[in-house]
Amino acid sequence: MSPGGSPGADAPGPRLPDFPWDSLAGLKATAGEHPDGIVDLSVGTPVDPVPANLQAALSAAADRPGYPATHGTPELRAAAVAALDRRFGVPDVPAAAVLPTIGSKELVAWLPTLLGVRPGDVVAIPELAYPTYEVGATLAGAEVVRLAPGEAPPAGTALVWLNSPSNPTGRVLDAEQLAESVRQARAVGAVVASDECYLSLGWDAEPVSVLHPSVTTDRAGLLAVHSLSKTSNLAGYRAGFITGDPELVRRLLELRKHAGMIVPRPVQEAVTAALADDVHVRVQKELYAGRRAMLRPALENAGFTVEHSQGGLYLWSTRGEDAWETLRLLAERGILAAPGTFYGPAGARHVRIALTASDERIAAAAKRLAD
Repeated sequence: MSPGGSPGADAPGPRLPDFPWDSLAGLKATAGEHPDGIVDLSVGTPVDPVPANLQAALSAAADRPGYPATHGTPELRAAAVAALDRRFGVPDVPAAAVLPTIGSKELVAWLPTLLGVRPGDVVAIPELAYPTYEVGATLAGAEVVRLAPGEAPPAGTALVWLNSPSNPTGRVLDAEQLAESVRQARAVGAVVASDECYLSLGWDAEPVSVLHPSVTTDRAGLLAVHSLSKTSNLAGYRAGFITGDPELVRRLLELRKHAGMIVPRPVQEAVTAALADDVHVRVQKELYAGRRAMLRPALENAGFTVEHSQGGLYLWSTRGEDAWETLRLLAERGILAAPGTFYGPAGARHVRIALTASDERIAAAAKRLAD
């Protein structure tokens, strides 16, 4: 340890950035002083109840003392195959090419390592991107390149991340844009990982999976990441899956077996129930639509410009000033949001405002913006 340094400061291993949300502590305290309490729109965490049928599926599997299968139950994989076809028009996914994950964040963080990305390789991420894409590349020792919309990845790129609808911007890529991104990645020999966690949440545009036939009929080198956190309120269960190129999924399965990356069996049962039931997905989408319809005009009437935001759970907003100035203005009204800088330098004048609060809290935010 260096003189005066903290324990572990010189420990070997990747040097990761500070956890970004820790930097909001002061603004959170300011917002919390509002007489009517804080409206926390900074993190996209679900607030609505877990649907009763999913709770029941979890509870019914509580007495499972044996180890679960890393590959998931056959019923889970069959339910995922059917849901991909029914909900997103993605046909003919082999059941063997579905692999449950412990939520999607752990998969995002460890995917470069599991795919064999090495120091000196490049991981290409969107210009404005979920921070864990960069963390995953750092864990693998790779270089990170941020791509502007439509920009091709450079030579040496091993993995390209796509995200539509985008976190944080809500931008939706159409089939031709996705197809061009796939062509560009293949030209440099890169795997494409498409983060499709918000695929069910299109507002002004209809999101398309990278595995949809309108994008390509050749799924070699393609992976699609799905989460049940947003549309099924299973963030607390840590429930997701990855699918796509059967050979890539097979390799991930073997590595995850060795590493003990296994979704607990009760959670697998809840995932199976969630994938078989579209009603709760529609109900949840309607709740978010109502909150969006309250919050977006309130922001615009208060002098914000909302950009993109065609899908997903966020309103990508700007007042034409430094993001932290906007955050202070919101905090003084008891509202906490996230600065665009969390997602890349290009977000310096934007804030990300989540729809993940109760109807009552969203209404409170809208009222405060009007005052």
